[in-house]
Amino acid sequence: MLNTSYVVNELRRRPQRTLVNVLGIAVGIALFVAINAVSDGYRKAASRPFENLGADLMVQRAEKNHQGHAPISMRGVQLPFSNQLIPIQDVATLERLDGVAATAGSLLLWEFTPGGFRTVLGLDFTRLDLGPGRVARDLSSGRLPEKAGEALAEKHYAKFNHLGLGSALDLGGKSFTIVGLVEIKQGAQVAAANYYLRLDDARGLAEAVSGFSEGAVNQVALRLTDPALQDQVKARIVAEVSGAVVGSSDSFLELMGGVSLVSSRFAFIVSCVAFAAAVLLIIKSMTASLVERTAEIGVLKTVGWTGRDVRTQLLAEALVQCLLGGLLGVALGFLGALALGNLSITMAVPWELNPLPAMAKAETQAAQTMLLPVAVSWRLAGIAMALSVLSGVLAAWALGRLTAEIKPAVTLRRL
Repeated sequence: MLNTSYVVNELRRRPQRTLVNVLGIAVGIALFVAINAVSDGYRKAASRPFENLGADLMVQRAEKNHQGHAPISMRGVQLPFSNQLIPIQDVATLERLDGVAATAGSLLLWEFTPGGFRTVLGLDFTRLDLGPGRVARDLSSGRLPEKAGEALAEKHYAKFNHLGLGSALDLGGKSFTIVGLVEIKQGAQVAAANYYLRLDDARGLAEAVSGFSEGAVNQVALRLTDPALQDQVKARIVAEVSGAVVGSSDSFLELMGGVSLVSSRFAFIVSCVAFAAAVLLIIKSMTASLVERTAEIGVLKTVGWTGRDVRTQLLAEALVQCLLGGLLGVALGFLGALALGNLSITMAVPWELNPLPAMAKAETQAAQTMLLPVAVSWRLAGIAMALSVLSGVLAAWALGRLTAEIKPAVTLRRL
């Protein structure tokens, strides 16, 4: 049976060894919590652009062999290399795919002018719940376009170019009037453009583009019935839509550097290795303690303690130390997560999702800077505490095997 006072006195009698064990487990648990929290933070950051679009996937079609041919004309309205036309029949195919709950199409255009370039995005303003159209929810002033010839302008671009509500524009040789200003929120650079038009107006600008067909778009945002089906739906899209390029949060994660890749792919393994080292430390420490207590255990067995009673006491000692270490480790991991949450990360927009031309100046390239969304979830804290308890069980099991070999008669003869 368990003798609580004996457990407390034993832990207090060897404070240095107890402290070493508690801190060893705390460090292992803190590393486990911090590494997994950072990993979750990178995944959340990578998924933020698609969350802001209300989408799980973005389907486009890249121009074949775009890297090998001569540059496109540097005048007039052009289709981006990564955003060639997707005919209406292919859009219908995407709508019918298993696992796809909703779709929304848009049309991204580049207009090259003698002074530089402009990006124009045609939106279906009746669908502001999915895809790039969601940026219209961030209308800072004015109203949405209601008829042909009306446009929205990105707020900062408009200010730089001395434009405002009521300003006249010439886009692709056609006249437009700015009726609203949009401010792009953090993490929504995938849908950033200089001007936003009604989808029909954007198609009117693209009519002169080679291969243009009625009803075509060059971006299709998809919302899935279950985000867990992402890989399966990607495979179906590639198989059924010729030349399709599918963007997802993985596209951002791959560009976020080695730290994000390690944390994403190996976080659990690395944190478990750190935790295993802490478990080995406590087993080694307790084993050394057991050697010192051999005579004591022999006396206890002589006065009537069974091997089970001794193992119960050792299990209680190990669990108390591991619970204390686990609580301290979760607290340290939480503090570490708070500190890491103040770090800013810059995410480059993947080539296939970048609305800007590759020849744009570096300072104008689309990128997203945000605080790393690191947090310790109750689930992560629970897993960490479960591992801490498991370490106590493992330590007690290892010590129990050693105590079974202690013979009272042999021990007493050594006294």
